[in-house]
Amino acid sequence: MSGDIPFREYADKIRELCILENQYYGIEWDSNIADSACTRIGQPELHVSLPIQNKMRRCVLCDDGDVAYYLDANDSTKKENGDPANLDGTDGQIMVEIPAHYRKFEIEGTKCRCLLSERKLSGFHFVPLTYRSAYEATLDRTVTSTPKLASVENTSEAFRGGVNSSGMSAWDGTYRSVLGKPVTSVSFANFRKYARNRGIAGKNGAGWNCDLYEVQKTCFWLYAVEYANFNCQLGYNAKPTSEGYKQGGLGEGVTTLSDADWNTYNSVNPFVPCGHTNILGNRTGVVDYEMPASDGSVFNTVSVPSYRGLENPFGHIWSFTDGCKCNTQGNIEGGVSEFYVCSDPAKFQSNDYTDYEKIGDLPREAGYIKTLMIGEHGENMPSAVGGGSSTYFCDYFFTYLRATTEQKAIILGGRADYGERCGLLYSDINISISSGNTSVGSRLCFLPE
Repeated sequence: MSGDIPFREYADKIRELCILENQYYGIEWDSNIADSACTRIGQPELHVSLPIQNKMRRCVLCDDGDVAYYLDANDSTKKENGDPANLDGTDGQIMVEIPAHYRKFEIEGTKCRCLLSERKLSGFHFVPLTYRSAYEATLDRTVTSTPKLASVENTSEAFRGGVNSSGMSAWDGTYRSVLGKPVTSVSFANFRKYARNRGIAGKNGAGWNCDLYEVQKTCFWLYAVEYANFNCQLGYNAKPTSEGYKQGGLGEGVTTLSDADWNTYNSVNPFVPCGHTNILGNRTGVVDYEMPASDGSVFNTVSVPSYRGLENPFGHIWSFTDGCKCNTQGNIEGGVSEFYVCSDPAKFQSNDYTDYEKIGDLPREAGYIKTLMIGEHGENMPSAVGGGSSTYFCDYFFTYLRATTEQKAIILGGRADYGERCGLLYSDINISISSGNTSVGSRLCFLPE
């Protein structure tokens, strides 16, 4: 009998290793099938417990990269211990902590898979801990010589959002005030600069950034695996399925205005105040916002979504996104639109493509996204269009070809009058590095060492 013990121990060890190697959850889809729904694969109990997504949480982050404190899971106006939280920027920036985890992509013919795990499994890549702003970014002009990109709830003049032109102070105290709203009409280059004004903490001395492609990509795949559906504009449903899985989506979001109404209201400036979803805390949900009219009535009502603390993850205003760029060539100068990325924030620049890696070619025409680049690391930029608002990836891709080659920034998410075209994947490569627009803002990100 004693001779059986080593064998039993060995068998138990093998069994334990097999169990550990299967500790993942993910989705599978067929690139030839139009249905936006995916098949859940991996451990069913992990699709219920969602161990990675459930670690996403709002916090107040200091400029040195330290967490000042975490916010209450169900009410962001409170600290985790129940004391009142200070969200005006005095204590730090209101961010969502996105936990480190592991991720793997598989492609077999037309079958594609995204797999997530808390453990380092065979073939899985490490996704580091990151922070992304809970709110769309505003700008702290307290020190006028060094404005800082911010994620705060602050209605003082130093945090006036929108265009912030000389005449916009006249709107203060009126129905269309942009105090406490996200900032827009800032160039992509300046969004990067204003984020870096927060200091040299973090990755390679350049941890503070405006919205980042790699972080946005992480958030997209966390959402896609959680809901097993690429249509994020499906109606919000707080009730799980009979198996305990998430269902539905984030609703239409702030995408239901007409261009004419928005222009009449406030000249296409942002109108949803930062922090409107604080009552949700870390939870996913939607909170209606009644846009005040000049006579004190309600001009329009929109539903503001939050995905696990990320307020307005699509719609409302576009988001300039760093760590990526596009080389849009003229038809006689190459005839392709090349997508580049850079993972080292210290090497971000707007001159050429040095230190950037070409990932693939983007479509040369606009349309609903049919396929993504995917590859080894799950690139979520389109490789082909031809889908629809409720088929394939359900979001739109916009490009406009010119005769000459240009370097283009990438904006994501869509804006308030774009309706069903909007979503987590909606991308536009038609804006230059030096341009700004009243409906284009960004977010704030931090990459630790």
